[in-house]
Amino acid sequence: MKTQKEKAHTFCALHRREGAFLIPNPWDAGSAKLLAGLGFEALATTSAGFAHTLGRFDGEVSRQEKLEHCRLLAEATDLPVSADLENGFAHEPEQAAETFLLAAEAGVVGGSIEDFSGDRDQPIYDLSQAVERVHAAVEAARSLDFPFTLTARAENFLHDRPDLDDTLRRLQAFEAVGADVLYAPGLTTLEDVRTVTSALSKPVNVLAPFVAGATVQDLADAGAKRLSVGALLGRAVLTPLLEASREMLDRGEFGWTAKATSGEEVQRLFAGAS
Repeated sequence: MKTQKEKAHTFCALHRREGAFLIPNPWDAGSAKLLAGLGFEALATTSAGFAHTLGRFDGEVSRQEKLEHCRLLAEATDLPVSADLENGFAHEPEQAAETFLLAAEAGVVGGSIEDFSGDRDQPIYDLSQAVERVHAAVEAARSLDFPFTLTARAENFLHDRPDLDDTLRRLQAFEAVGADVLYAPGLTTLEDVRTVTSALSKPVNVLAPFVAGATVQDLADAGAKRLSVGALLGRAVLTPLLEASREMLDRGEFGWTAKATSGEEVQRLFAGAS
């Protein structure tokens, strides 16, 4: 297995090369191994995808559960893993920053902090508090003995605040205090992606499926560096599961088995992840 430092340097290099790279979001060790076996170069956790494996909604996972999940995925393959650490599981900057140190101990080489407060009535932290939180997380990351890639997220578009100007102010402020990657999940047009990437000098992550019809090349041409899919890959896997289950329950049939991936294919991909 590669060391954490080796994974960290590999992850940094992906952000420096030309074009955009895909960073899919597995929800458990098995899906991580399958994605690694297919040939992806890095992985990112998904808070909603992990919560769903526990039968819960997004935001209902404890920090300790999230850290164990980080450890499980970091140990599953040789690929670098970046963790969705939500709001750092704390409002205060110092406590949120501690989460990043603990995640690094769990084996991940990057992580994101968002300005979503978890309060549905006041979902987005005030700008000054949001910046303080990112700054504290950056300082924690810089204290490590390897290059931890810190991603700062502006969550307006996911919480009914499609204010691009405010989103840009936030991302620029996060960049100014040292964030390595900037991310505004929920952008829906290539024009908005271009507006964001042109206003920043650091790499930008885009939640690719939200930009309807856009290809990897389209997003790369718009300036995106890193393309993730959030919980959508996990939800896509649920579709055939539900269809097969309904076929059995409603029609008493098993036609879905003709499309089932073979055990040999699963073993081949698992072996390729080693």
